[in-house]
Order: sequence, then structure tokens, then C-alpha cells
Amino acid sequence: MLRAIGSIPDARLAELASWVQRQRTTEHIVQAAIEQGLELHDVVQMDEFTLDLVLPLPDGLWLVYDTT
Repeated sequence: MLRAIGSIPDARLAELASWVQRQRTTEHIVQAAIEQGLELHDVVQMDEFTLDLVLPLPDGLWLVYDTT
């Protein structure tokens, strides 16, 4: 699920939602980023089961994934 914080144009939000929807695992997220030439900014270990992955996008938006 993609949740927008702030004002993001509907077309861009739909594009991101479609891209994110295909990412089911942490490996999928990392692979999708590599394929787009993107680099994770940070990996934050929340506890022994949960990671937050922080991915900056070229247009100034950031994706933050809450993974378990």
C-alpha cells in the first residue's frame, strides 16, 4: 500500500503505486531500485523483524518502505 504525505499529482501517485505494487519483498525493492539506477539512502533496523528502507527519487520525492 502506498500512502502519500503531502501534495503529489495524481498521475505521479498512480505511477508510483503501480511500481511499488510489484515489490513484494525487501529483495524486490532493492532490485527495483537498482533497475531504475536508484540507490537506497538508508536502511533503518526498527527491531529484529522490521526494517525501514529509505529511497530518494530523482524528482525530489522519497519512498519509505516499512518491511517485515
